[in-house]
Amino acid sequence: MNSYNTINEVLVKLFNEIMDIEEKAIITEEFKDISNNDMHIIEAIGKEEPKNMSAIAKSLSVTVGTLTIAINNLVKKGYVNRVRSEEDRRVVLISLSAKGERAFDHHEKFHEEMVEATLKDLNEAETEVLVRALRNLSTFFKEYGK
Repeated sequence: MNSYNTINEVLVKLFNEIMDIEEKAIITEEFKDISNNDMHIIEAIGKEEPKNMSAIAKSLSVTVGTLTIAINNLVKKGYVNRVRSEEDRRVVLISLSAKGERAFDHHEKFHEEMVEATLKDLNEAETEVLVRALRNLSTFFKEYGK
């Protein structure tokens, strides 16, 4: 099989399986009440300073209305805190609860293991080529999605 066919086969399989694989890895007994999509919202909120809804929605490429529904569910399940800004009461700030931070850490661990497995046995030059190829792929998706 030539390189083109091999790359095509690997990419198609990865894209078809990655969400299922990730969900099986990160949605454990402790986090069985949330979806893979919820876990990505938790990732977008992060563990730093609270964020407003617009910033989170933008990072996820969704509308604030769509995000509001998901945030409401995450608040009910105890993963997310919602508070009004002291500086501007119109602004709603979102942060992770202790439970949300545990979910964030669990998700981050999966990503670390995935990257480590990808880079295993690659030397520095091979890693640079892989990074360049993945950036090219990312650029393609951004351009294609416009």
